[in-house]
Amino acid sequence: MKTYSEAGVDIDKKDVFLKALLASIRYKRKGFRNVIGIGHYTSLIDMGKYYLAINTDGVGTKMIIAEEMKKYINVGIDVLAMNVNDTICVGAEPIAFVDYLVIRDYDLTKARQIGIGLNRGARMANVNIVGGETAVMPDMLNYTDLSGTSIGIVKKGKQITGNKIRKGDIIYAIASSGLHSNGFTLVRKLLKEKNISYETKLKGRKLGDILLTSTYIYVKPVIEIANKNYAHGLAHITGGGLRNLIRLKKMKFVINKPLKAPMIFEYIRELGNIEYKEMYQTFNMGMGFMIITSDKNVDKVDKIVKKYGFYGDVVGYVDEGFGVEIPEYKIRYESY
Repeated sequence: MKTYSEAGVDIDKKDVFLKALLASIRYKRKGFRNVIGIGHYTSLIDMGKYYLAINTDGVGTKMIIAEEMKKYINVGIDVLAMNVNDTICVGAEPIAFVDYLVIRDYDLTKARQIGIGLNRGARMANVNIVGGETAVMPDMLNYTDLSGTSIGIVKKGKQITGNKIRKGDIIYAIASSGLHSNGFTLVRKLLKEKNISYETKLKGRKLGDILLTSTYIYVKPVIEIANKNYAHGLAHITGGGLRNLIRLKKMKFVINKPLKAPMIFEYIRELGNIEYKEMYQTFNMGMGFMIITSDKNVDKVDKIVKKYGFYGDVVGYVDEGFGVEIPEYKIRYESY
């Protein structure tokens, strides 16, 4: 098994599925519009002096590892992270969150641990968890499912959509903590195929614990960067990997100096004999968030990122053309 598609998740077929789904969704409430359109990281709803940002996401099959290891705190953080990191991609500050938890039974230990994680994530993102839904569905699923919705606000004129991206702009990446919450269908099936246990040690740590490392929450540095008008475009690197950059604008994004990926990525690549092109379109490969900025502001961006305890560096530049290129591995993507 060498690809995400072989594991059961075909990114290109997902695009076709979404187009079929959206083709029938045409109703528009009069006087109420999404000003950014479908396809960005979040939606922007016109609310007078402000835009309201709203988006939804989940933890995905990382929950299966959490279930099998009976460790749930980090996935509580993950569900906040996956949502608020999308909200900030338009310069909107997350303010509220609701969760959706689907369970088979009333496991109180699981409830407490997920609650601890949700609270930690809310604190990191500085948002209020204002509600949610817990559904008990023993006949529908074998594992817990956890997702949520984030709401943010941005003043009109301060939104960042990618339209200001220009040739010569600099691509700056903030490091990830690891896999975050993407690509786990491939990872789990690889481990099963090779009969590798989550108890396996990698440099003194259990493989399962490495995989459950929580997703970084980038809200604080990115919102400060956005508020100071240093960003021309913002990208959360999730499912689809570096192909996500194409969402921002029809330009060419050249990643000629990618950050060094944490060891877990090379472990997975070698385990499945996976090509780098597949790795960079399935995983974040150590780059969890990207900021497109001007040459004159890149040092200011770097200073803010490091002020909040994150590591980041320049990884590339914007040029005329279209797509994403990684020259080191002769990789090119032309769709997301």
